[in-house]
Amino acid sequence: MLPGAGELGLAADVDEVLQREPDLHAQVVRSLAGLDRLAARRGAARFTALSAEQQAEVMTELSCSEDAFPPLLLVYTFGCYYKHPRILAHYGFEARAPHPKGYEVAPTDLSLLDPVRERGPIYRRC
Repeated sequence: MLPGAGELGLAADVDEVLQREPDLHAQVVRSLAGLDRLAARRGAARFTALSAEQQAEVMTELSCSEDAFPPLLLVYTFGCYYKHPRILAHYGFEARAPHPKGYEVAPTDLSLLDPVRERGPIYRRC
């Protein structure tokens, strides 16, 4: 079974990515503050003080608001998750950059481009 992102300690990795994207970072901070505001409406000091069921309700409510987490956060989180050595090992990959050692890649069948080449140019020369 694969570990969850929290178990891998990815918060620092995601935060590092967000530090390079100030607008995205600011939106995530607004979203986190939104969670606490919604928790306060339910009588809790903060989001983490809610039960799991209430947290799910608050997340759903937040997702329908202007303070929803930006979708790009998910992309960055996935990127951090799937580059983690434990996850790479689970899928049979070494925890290393693909170069200089490289990976075997099947040769490209360039004959797939023949219909396009036969069609000829479809643009007007200037």
